[in-house]
Amino acid sequence: MDHPAKAHSEMHAAPRRFVFVLVENFTLLSFAAAIECLRIANRLSERQLYEWIVAGDTEDTIKCSAGARFKVDISLDELNRDDTVLVCGGTDIQQVTTKRLLSWVRREARRGIKIGGLCTASYVLAKAGLLDGKRATIHWENHDSFAEEFDEVDLTKSVFTVDGNRMTTAGGTSSIDLMLKLIADDHGEKLANAVADQLIYSSIRTDQDTQRLSVPTRIGVRHPKLSLVIQMMEANIEEPISPSILAKEAGMSTRQLERLFRRYLSRSPKRYYMELRLQKARNLLMQTDMTVINVALACGFSSPSHFSKCYRAHYDTTPYRERGAHASRLSV
Repeated sequence: MDHPAKAHSEMHAAPRRFVFVLVENFTLLSFAAAIECLRIANRLSERQLYEWIVAGDTEDTIKCSAGARFKVDISLDELNRDDTVLVCGGTDIQQVTTKRLLSWVRREARRGIKIGGLCTASYVLAKAGLLDGKRATIHWENHDSFAEEFDEVDLTKSVFTVDGNRMTTAGGTSSIDLMLKLIADDHGEKLANAVADQLIYSSIRTDQDTQRLSVPTRIGVRHPKLSLVIQMMEANIEEPISPSILAKEAGMSTRQLERLFRRYLSRSPKRYYMELRLQKARNLLMQTDMTVINVALACGFSSPSHFSKCYRAHYDTTPYRERGAHASRLSV
């Protein structure tokens, strides 16, 4: 029996090398998922189609967000022009993105090397100016802060994106989807599908698939009108829509809307909408340098005092104290 894409791969004499650049507190799943795809592709084709090394802004070890440490093979040295760089991000990406890393990424980009960002490492690429005018994605938790800081990037909610020689993923298992696409481009879909089968990965996603679960799945309720209203709320955080307009758009009365939210979510539409806005505000406070006033405006609050009052009622602390406590944790 022929092995998947064995004949197709005979055209490729030299293995393609991936350089995984680990950033402090990187997400282990994104990194491991990408490497496993390459390892399995080599095994199934019975030849070394791919090789990889681990690099970092250090000559020692780098810790992932789960606490395990990984020894790097090389520091940030000059690479071969046919290498593919994948920067691996994770938690607190703004704080761990060093000037040296940014300078290195810019230098390698100028040399024409293909560069991608896994999970939150899209931030590194954007900060280095590599995503200006390009499509990109990032983990949904970092989406709001990224959009505020990099308005020149065409930010999507896709699982992954490939725009020219720039690649980005949303994190988690989306590394698998990107690597399967690259394997299919290099050696055919037959091999990519065989790799997915080995991973027991039954639903291969494309760059047209969005990263978050559908509203009904997230809230555990399948009601079309409720889902429609929540989608409208999520799309209009900066300028909130009144309950009467939300109800009208969903084809019901305001009273019916109130009953719908009380029945399925045990809260009023106003309360639910407020929680969405405060959740976005908390993300912006943690992930950006935006002033508290600008965070308030970005989340639909007309005054800092009203924002602070609502924030304290929900999180039992003020926005200023929240940000200060977060900064203290990072400095430990």
